[in-house]
Amino acid sequence: MRGVIFDGKQARVVDDLEIRDPGPGEVLVDVAAAGLCHSDLSVIDGTIPFPLPAVLGHEGAGVVADVGPGVTHVVPGDHVALSTLANCGTCDQCDRGRPTMCRKAIGMPGQPFSRAGEPLYQFASNSSFAERTVVKAVQAVKIPSDIPLTSAALIGCGVLTGIGAVLNRAKVDRGESVVVIGAGGIGLNVVQGARIAGALTIVAVDANPAKEAPARQFGATHFVESAAAVREILPTGADHAFECVGNTSLIRQAVDLLDRRGQAILLGVPAASAEASFLVSSMYLDKSILGCRYGSSRPQRDIVLYADLYRQGRLLLDELVTETYPVEDFAKAADDALHGRVARGVLTF
Repeated sequence: MRGVIFDGKQARVVDDLEIRDPGPGEVLVDVAAAGLCHSDLSVIDGTIPFPLPAVLGHEGAGVVADVGPGVTHVVPGDHVALSTLANCGTCDQCDRGRPTMCRKAIGMPGQPFSRAGEPLYQFASNSSFAERTVVKAVQAVKIPSDIPLTSAALIGCGVLTGIGAVLNRAKVDRGESVVVIGAGGIGLNVVQGARIAGALTIVAVDANPAKEAPARQFGATHFVESAAAVREILPTGADHAFECVGNTSLIRQAVDLLDRRGQAILLGVPAASAEASFLVSSMYLDKSILGCRYGSSRPQRDIVLYADLYRQGRLLLDELVTETYPVEDFAKAADDALHGRVARGVLTF
């Protein structure tokens, strides 16, 4: 079986992976497509620490191949989008509708894969950069079969994170103003989330002028190449500023761009030891800095919602897919993503 593994020194495509059968409460999925997200690159460069060796990938879609005992919501042949959220469903956080805060969904990687008898860890409880993967039942969300799997693959991370941050965490309201710093895959989903929420002014900020066309396509009302230019559009500041890059200086800019009662929402992932600063005095105007994990999502609800919005033409998915690559071209796909040549590259099997 083909897949992309990282051993701490090199990420490479192999063709001799093995995977175990699904156990109770698990689903075996034939992966058709997987989006290449910067979080995968962050494992490779060490920004995200993770036990190794591991099978990479965490944003995918495919067809159910088999189910373990106790799984009833999907059957072989169903099309599914995969979530990274392997929450338990029984703890106090899950019971409150906060599965992203489930402690059993964080930091407990399994090892369903093996290679030459050596177990490999599963990245983000998902490992979609493999022809097959095993996930918990809660991670396999049934979607209509008429949605292209290359597009559906992006729902499970980029779409959930970006749109969820707008609708679930920031709770952007009609008529409000939104600044989005970074117009990559996550940023574009924040932009269209703000459009869906009814924001009146949506300013996309990116140093790359080539990002203007897609940002406007997804719903940006303005595009600027530096945060300093935002003040010309929003003289008193923004109601919401989303940092989608993971740069501490940009985090500071997001805070500085807020109007009274404004919110800065942090989506980018800097190094685990990174520290950011801000003027404490500026916060006494009821401003807030919000962290956001995985769009504060409830995947079994939100993926179905976003699939329906796509089918109604209100949510863009096909337009996110800049290029598709056979999995053997992983190195090229990673280089294109690293240098900002694509909104999202998608690996296919």
